[in-house]
Amino acid sequence: MYKFRYRSLSTSKEVGDLDRMGGLQKGQGMVEYALILVLVSIVVIVILLTMGNQIANVFSNVVAALGV
Repeated sequence: MYKFRYRSLSTSKEVGDLDRMGGLQKGQGMVEYALILVLVSIVVIVILLTMGNQIANVFSNVVAALGV
């Protein structure tokens, strides 16, 4: 079997090398997208919790008007 060894980037040279290769920037971008996704999800949930009944009534009125 393969043995994987994980180690942290302990020296500033290693971190600098990774940054120059674009590894840290890609990770940072992914974290930013994840945070935006979480924020949008929270906003949608709050809107649905506060206005859910009103939205349901609008759809019910539209369905009733269409006669479906």
